[in-house]
Amino acid sequence: MSYKAKFKVWRGDAGKGELADYDVEVNEGEVVLDIIHRLQATQAPDMAVRWNCKAGKCGSCSAEINGRPSLMCMTRMSTFTEEETVTVTPLRTFPVIRDLVTDVSFNYTKAREVMAFEPPEGLKPGEYRMQQVDVERSQEFRKCIECFLCQNTCHAVRDHEDNKEHFAGPRYLMRVAELDMHPLDSRERRNDAQEEHGLGFCNITKCCTEVCPEHIKITDNALIPMKERVVDRKYDPLVWLGSKIARRSGK
Repeated sequence: MSYKAKFKVWRGDAGKGELADYDVEVNEGEVVLDIIHRLQATQAPDMAVRWNCKAGKCGSCSAEINGRPSLMCMTRMSTFTEEETVTVTPLRTFPVIRDLVTDVSFNYTKAREVMAFEPPEGLKPGEYRMQQVDVERSQEFRKCIECFLCQNTCHAVRDHEDNKEHFAGPRYLMRVAELDMHPLDSRERRNDAQEEHGLGFCNITKCCTEVCPEHIKITDNALIPMKERVVDRKYDPLVWLGSKIARRSGK
């Protein structure tokens, strides 16, 4: 059964733009991305939208649907009433290129700032040996599809442009946590998280977890454990005293 839905889609570029009104046909079982494609085919052939797999695995079609950061291919039209107006806008945190396409290069910059996996000295590729129990904690984070919805909804990035230089955001702090939990990574990641990637900016509101389409518990399983490890290292009085003694002994 089909019906006519009312859509508002943001149209414009980095200079200016506005919401455009559309009446468009909706068929049973469709998702928001289907409707955007129908608009391209019938009413707005020049509408720009980024997408690839239409299966919730590439992370390309991120947008804000009625104000909520979501994947268009995973947002079913059946979640809205037939009378409801569906508003689709680009990710607010990143600069608009055109229409629903944003410049997410900030995330690639932050990805390059995370130091790569460092195996123990003397251990060569092919000699890595781990048990499944050793990697279970960090394996969850490998499900990330880099849709950047967590980066977009994190208010430390979204509402404070000057934080971007110093704050990696939840996606890449999760990457640091993943490496920190890796049984063969030899780099001290706690200092990196705090000093290089701005872990202290995160105040664990869990908004990143709420929008994750892969249901990764970013806050509970990555960010909070990392914060606890940083606090243990930086503020524990016994650790502090031990480091003082060690430095004096080395003189």
